[in-house]
Amino acid sequence: MPDESPAADRHPDVAAFLTHLERERNLSAHTLRAYGRDLGYLEAFLAAHVGAGWTWDQVDRLALRGFLGDLARKGLSKRSASRALSAVRSLFRFLHREDVIDVNPARSVRSPKLDRHLPAWLDRRQAEVLFDMAELRAREGDFAGVRNLAILELFYSTGMRLSELQGVNRGDLDLIAQQVKVRGKGRKERIVPVGGKAALALRNYEAKRDELIRRLGRPADRSAWFLGPRGRRMSVRGIQLVVTGALKRLEGGDGLTTHSLRHSFATHLLDAGADLRAVQELLGHASVSTTQIYTHTSVDRLRDVYRKAHPRA
Repeated sequence: MPDESPAADRHPDVAAFLTHLERERNLSAHTLRAYGRDLGYLEAFLAAHVGAGWTWDQVDRLALRGFLGDLARKGLSKRSASRALSAVRSLFRFLHREDVIDVNPARSVRSPKLDRHLPAWLDRRQAEVLFDMAELRAREGDFAGVRNLAILELFYSTGMRLSELQGVNRGDLDLIAQQVKVRGKGRKERIVPVGGKAALALRNYEAKRDELIRRLGRPADRSAWFLGPRGRRMSVRGIQLVVTGALKRLEGGDGLTTHSLRHSFATHLLDAGADLRAVQELLGHASVSTTQIYTHTSVDRLRDVYRKAHPRA
């Protein structure tokens, strides 16, 4: 499967679309790379199956269905193929709006039906054990232990995405008001409350962070909140290793990932009766339908309670 095509090999209309996304839609670099990669798949398919000199009027609904079939044969998951089709639809809307094409063939192409999988999450007992172990390590007083507890607490307290937590700056945290400014998908910002235990862990880490910055001096990144031992902002991979390392020590932790803390945040709130719309806002979901997947775990739990407690269940 090809990666993102070099700019020189792009069809000029595709290049114009990507420039439009960058300059007028203000999309993140990560999203732009994803669009470029998915449209690179389309260009490679058209060159192979239509011909090197293909034109837009040769691309119809059947050609796009063939494109989806080609992605499936090459091993792309349904979710990845659906994302690629979304990029293609956006491209054809742009071409239609710019009068490059008269008819948009992508409008009538259906997305692959996705299999809905319940996300992995920690039950209450696992969450308690996770934080007990992290607190025990933090009491030793070393920088990494104190910082790692703060990472886990902030994840579970706010339900942030990994990339969102990695991007938190010092100015985003208000530990007096116990809230944090989160920059989500599409660069949308939201304010999320920070729980009391998380705020305490963050204050303890702040002291260690300030001590590290004083010791390192100018090379330290004073704006980033979570720092590595050399004073630089932690990478996404670095934070991921901290979290997965802690989760692996849990009994029954197989299948848990960094994202499981976000899933646990949502599931535990809904279990306790939180409003679905409020959880949607806290998670930064554009649609409540995305948040509704977490109600399945709550319904399953209630069904189990019902079977155990009702005399005629």
